[in-house]
Amino acid sequence: MKLDILILRIAFVGMLVLLGYLLNPFERTQRFGLSNIGDENSRRIFSAALGAVVGVLIIAFELRVRQASLKTLIGAAVGSILGIVGAFLIGVLISIQKEAAVSAEMQTFLTISLAFFMGYVGLMVGAAKGDYLDLTALGGIFSDKSVKRDYKILDTSVIIDGRIADVAETGFLGGALIIPNFILNELQQVADSPDSSKRQRGRRGLDMLQRLRNNTKLDVQIVETDFPAVKEVDLKLIELGMQLDAVIVTNDFNLNKVSQLRGVEVLNINELANALKPVVLPGEAMRVFILKEGKEYNQGVAYLDDGTMVVVDNARRLIGKTADISVTSVLQTTAGKMIFGRLWEDKEEANGESYGVHDSRSLGFRKATRELRQTTIIEEIE
Repeated sequence: MKLDILILRIAFVGMLVLLGYLLNPFERTQRFGLSNIGDENSRRIFSAALGAVVGVLIIAFELRVRQASLKTLIGAAVGSILGIVGAFLIGVLISIQKEAAVSAEMQTFLTISLAFFMGYVGLMVGAAKGDYLDLTALGGIFSDKSVKRDYKILDTSVIIDGRIADVAETGFLGGALIIPNFILNELQQVADSPDSSKRQRGRRGLDMLQRLRNNTKLDVQIVETDFPAVKEVDLKLIELGMQLDAVIVTNDFNLNKVSQLRGVEVLNINELANALKPVVLPGEAMRVFILKEGKEYNQGVAYLDDGTMVVVDNARRLIGKTADISVTSVLQTTAGKMIFGRLWEDKEEANGESYGVHDSRSLGFRKATRELRQTTIIEEIE
């Protein structure tokens, strides 16, 4: 493509050089120091050189214009036309003046100067204000191809999963959400399945779609585009993604791999969940610095390097010291992430204890009490 454009540009400059040589615009010109040149061939060479200079200037202007947006070009064109029209009207007023008031040479000079001035001002102002144009009001006659549309096509698996609705409601999933009609048909077939488990999954998917449609902040579009020659739904999604230059949102591992091989970008909700998984898991050991007293009795509070709060049971006596703890649970709230744990020696003692049937401090009771404390702490923070 670049080679073809280069050939066209060379041919354009060569054509202007040939026209300058044949037409010879300097044939009768006595200005620019050409009065001393009487040879016709020399004047033709000067004319060809003029054609080459004009061709190079036009190509330089074309290279600069190619970088401008469509709105800028339209604004510049409209502004320059209005400027030239205004200069013409003013020039008419100047030309009707008597020669005694304004000489002919001055009228010509003023007319040409006004044309350049008004055209230049209109060009610059129109180009600067072109971004304010609303091309959609023209009914799609003009469209800026450089603006990439943000489309995300939802797969059946990600709709049934349901987490896409939560992610979309948080505002992290921008652009238009595309629901192909063949995906709706597949969901309908699953919802009408005689298998109770499939029927439940299909109905859940339809409920998730209704939840997405009810959210006024989301741009959900149902498209009728179909590919009758393609039988597989996954392949239809890939074809639609290539046609719309869209991203496919899915949980299907195989669809993920095939889409990447076909050059279609994919967002996998499972990969997102894996990236947001907790940094620690229950049962893991940690070494923390007990910084202060907790909200509940005999609790200590520590902080990780990223600011995550760690609440440790029976650690009040260790304030200002480093302690080894065992993680009991990790909770994610809107206020952030919290880690609950207990001292490592308490865990070892608990593992060596045996609980009776009638022991009011049995393991189940202690677990329920600890969960109640965690809930109380979260409510106080929020």
